Amino acid sequence: MFQNFSALSLGQSPGSMLGVALSQRGKMHMPGGQNPAGRESRRAAARRADGAAVRTTSPMRRRDFILGLAATALWPLSARAQDSAKKWLIGFISHGYEKMYDPLFDAMRELGYVEGRNIVIERRYAEGRAERFERFAQEMVQLKADLIIVTTTPAALAAEKATKTIPILIPHAIDPVGAGLVATLAHPGGNLTGGTLMQAELSVKRLQMLKEAVPGLSHVALLWNAGNQAYAHAWEETQEAAHSLGLTIEAREVRTPADLPRVFAAMTQEHPDALLILEDALTIQHRREIAEFALRNRLPTSFLGKEAVEAGGLMSYGPSWPSAFRRAANYVDRILKGAKPADLPVQQATTFELAINLKTAKALGLTFPPSFHLRADEVIE
Repeated sequence: MFQNFSALSLGQSPGSMLGVALSQRGKMHMPGGQNPAGRESRRAAARRADGAAVRTTSPMRRRDFILGLAATALWPLSARAQDSAKKWLIGFISHGYEKMYDPLFDAMRELGYVEGRNIVIERRYAEGRAERFERFAQEMVQLKADLIIVTTTPAALAAEKATKTIPILIPHAIDPVGAGLVATLAHPGGNLTGGTLMQAELSVKRLQMLKEAVPGLSHVALLWNAGNQAYAHAWEETQEAAHSLGLTIEAREVRTPADLPRVFAAMTQEHPDALLILEDALTIQHRREIAEFALRNRLPTSFLGKEAVEAGGLMSYGPSWPSAFRRAANYVDRILKGAKPADLPVQQATTFELAINLKTAKALGLTFPPSFHLRADEVIE
């Protein structure tokens, strides 16, 4: 093998070496010193006499062909080596870890983005303190992140304030247009894109379903994060829906987890007929605490995500959050390959899930109408 490479380096083609070898082999095995080259010449002459074409291959062409094959074989190895050397840095900013985020990273692995191999993920959790988002966003700019993923509108606004060039992705924005994150859903127009949950429309629908499920419903408390600018439109739409349904609705605002005990105390004194929760990354972190409070106080609840029903809430209606995060992996892939967020439309949820908790309903002395059982995608008994 080493002799072959030496021959090539000295200018001898593989074809000339093969010709020498065959020539030597012929001399060793032809009896009586017969010359195979002469015999071949006579045969070629006979073919020419019959009008047949003679094909020849020059040593130069053979050498070019062999070297071309070698280059073709080596090129993918070189390309793979360059790809494996590339590492993207992705920032991930949220209030805290949630299991619903896992499908995003699972789908990214399926697309070839493996943490520790070709991506580095810098995670930052505010733990309910939204004022930390600006510092986290600035850190991502200093780290020269290739992409910033956020899970709540306040974090998205902080990221947009910190950079106009680094792509930003929010998988499930509440109201990206109303909050000023994008120009339109079809044409975001800046460095942010992602998905939307249609929270305003869903809040109206959930209020209607609460009235259907709770006999004699008249007074509803609405719990929401007033520090999340994206909820302004949802709150207005819910107020209008409550008026049209003949319901009284009163907002109970939180801005940090420390506000929850105060809100719980107020609702204990007021005794509303039901509790509607406008969920975001802050209230999601405390959904079990909210569900347990409501159950202790015999308060029917309506959430957006079924995870809250699994934690003891009465019912939920909305899109699948894990699915939203899984879909976002496609945008991660496209952005890292050069796509601009301004050219990627904000994705809208198209399927919605109804989940009901029969155990909680029994504890509250409620019975779901048959229509709920027929429509429910998940029934917890």
